[in-house]
Amino acid sequence: MKNTLLLFFNLCCANAFAQQQVDLNVVPKPALVKVTGGNFLLDSKTIILANSKDHNAIMLNSYLKKYYGFTLPIKNKPAKNETPIFFSEIHSETNYPVEGYGLNITKNKIEISFKTAAGAFYGMQTLIQLFLLHLKPPYLLPTVEIKDYPAFSYRGMHLDVSRHFFPVDYIKKYIDYLAMHKMNNFHWHLTDDQGWRIEIKKYPLLTSVGGCRNQTLAGRYGSDKYDGTRYCGFYTQEQIKEVVKYASDRYVNIIPEIEMPGHALAAITAYPELSCNPGTEKKVGETWGVFEDIMCPTDYTFNFLENVLTEVMALFPSTYIHIGGDEAPKEAWKNSAFAQSLIKEKNLKNEHELQSYFIQRIEKFVNSKGRKIMGWNEIMEGGLAPNAAVMSWQGEKGGIEAAKQKHYVVMTPEQPLYFDHSQTRNEDSLTRGNFNPLEKVYAYNPLPPVLSASEKKYIMGAQANVWTEYFDNGNKVDYMIFPRLSALSEVLWTPASQKNWASFEQRLPGLMKRYEWWNSSYSTAYYDLQPAVVSGPKNEIIWKLETRYPNAKIIYVKDSSTNASFPYNNAPLIINHPGLYGATITDNNSKIIGKWTWQLFELNKASGKKITMTTPPNASYAGQGGFSLIDGVQNKLGMLKSAQFIGFVAKDLEAVVDLENIQPINEIILHAFEQQGSWIYRPAAVSFFISNDGVNYTEVKSGLSITGDKNILYSCKPAISSRYIKVIAKNFGKIPSGMPGAGGNSWLFADEIEVK
Repeated sequence: MKNTLLLFFNLCCANAFAQQQVDLNVVPKPALVKVTGGNFLLDSKTIILANSKDHNAIMLNSYLKKYYGFTLPIKNKPAKNETPIFFSEIHSETNYPVEGYGLNITKNKIEISFKTAAGAFYGMQTLIQLFLLHLKPPYLLPTVEIKDYPAFSYRGMHLDVSRHFFPVDYIKKYIDYLAMHKMNNFHWHLTDDQGWRIEIKKYPLLTSVGGCRNQTLAGRYGSDKYDGTRYCGFYTQEQIKEVVKYASDRYVNIIPEIEMPGHALAAITAYPELSCNPGTEKKVGETWGVFEDIMCPTDYTFNFLENVLTEVMALFPSTYIHIGGDEAPKEAWKNSAFAQSLIKEKNLKNEHELQSYFIQRIEKFVNSKGRKIMGWNEIMEGGLAPNAAVMSWQGEKGGIEAAKQKHYVVMTPEQPLYFDHSQTRNEDSLTRGNFNPLEKVYAYNPLPPVLSASEKKYIMGAQANVWTEYFDNGNKVDYMIFPRLSALSEVLWTPASQKNWASFEQRLPGLMKRYEWWNSSYSTAYYDLQPAVVSGPKNEIIWKLETRYPNAKIIYVKDSSTNASFPYNNAPLIINHPGLYGATITDNNSKIIGKWTWQLFELNKASGKKITMTTPPNASYAGQGGFSLIDGVQNKLGMLKSAQFIGFVAKDLEAVVDLENIQPINEIILHAFEQQGSWIYRPAAVSFFISNDGVNYTEVKSGLSITGDKNILYSCKPAISSRYIKVIAKNFGKIPSGMPGAGGNSWLFADEIEVK
């Protein structure tokens, strides 16, 4: 749904602008900018030329008051020597882009031209960004001519308020962030296992019971430590109306999400009849992950959901209603006599087709109300509902398949568009893990090259998701979205021909000053020390250190107990000795200006040696391939950090380490990991083999032992000599009934191979 340049103005005009492109400190970068070399003085003589009830004028003053502390007089007619800011609606140019605008600043006036009100609002946002960051006039604004329009029709951000609840004031602030970045969709994740956050008049227990949990997981998932504090929160329908109006005034559409049939434990706890096992104990989720209890496809459930959605649709005017559909385990349906009889009655093949039946039945109801459904890519399982739009989060595969089937798609792949993932490999605050750096977000293209031109028309745009398992306050959310939201806004608004990483990087310091001006927290990860453990050209283990901080120097220490530091000098730091290494950045006067980063290296005979793998790890958890198993870095925290592990789903791990020569071996250890709530299971079996020629292997069984809890060590002590070590870890396989992820494929995660 991309606008083209020819829809906006003729080629001659485009060429004139293209010859005079410059970078203003504006994000997202406008399509076309011409700086004319003068200045407009905004002072006490400046007015807004409009009717006093004009929405554009009111909104401009609203932002000026909020962020600059002053307003401008609104007048129908300027007095002598007054300089006006005014809005001009375009009537004659029928091809003017729907959300496009023109901004013309001369020495004597500021004109924002538009075809639709949204265009006027976006022109106003660009104007505001040209203000210098100081309170009260006068301001000198550059004289410019800007023609601007969005690359994609859907430009979205998501916020999960189920895991942690955010008050109305913060939701409004979040909407302002979106509006100021010309984002036009807010995906409000209102229900999940951990809390139901929207008042439904017909079902009051949804908020009084489902809106509270008795305690919350403290620390990272898998820690099994809880805070012991009851946690509650929900939005009244009056508050919902208030937020919807606030967003509408800023041309932000709110898409509500009501999760079904999975991620529904809060609803099931409030109304156990929704479950296939209503007699079993229910409680609102106190930890994260996926729960087996899901909605049963009974008439009671569908009647309940229709009543809920009726109230939801009365509150939200959005064309799309998001119904979730992701991560719905089928074990409850497999064990349900009712569900199995329904599968036979409806001539369905399996539980996946039963989910499709569930979604399609909901879609028919939503369509009957003049709306459409949107769901995560799992709604494609068993067949996609006829009019459904798809949000593709598990990579782009689901979105590609949906586009090929002529369904509309919003791309939201976990990498790089999950903003709950860390912004740096050295993240010291609690996040979901993984690594989605700023530059990776900026480089994202929502249009997969495998799609044809006609198929790409079904890609509406993209969205970043903010899941809040580890974010219990607005400051933390701000920190996680900035500056990545700014990068995403440019991905979705700026024409691909005008996107330029070097330009964005140059504007980044100004952006950070603006975040401070907004009193918003943000990450400086892009300028922080960036450490990485990598393989050298001769199989060495190298601690690679980089920083983008201007004129900074890197120093490092080989022992945390010593004050002796060494200059890094951008040369490879080869790790030949075990120990705790530290590094930071300094200015030219050797003053430390960054935080210290630490890395413990535990070397053994396999560290840095050549390693080959029969099967590569899954692309989502590929680490650095086999090198991750011999990099000298071991997980010690009992938590999943993706940089340290490689993962396999429905496949075995088989690796061979070449020690380079025959040498005595006293112990072989495989470090694995278990976190059943994330479907990660310890291997079904682990075997060790030795060989002197790399061809003929003998299994070693002497002294095999298994230790550990989440970090699991498989060890054997053969007391022999060998050159080649082979390790085979068998995947746990299909997850059995009664266990997290039952019926699905298990993951196998491994961390390190030690040879002593």
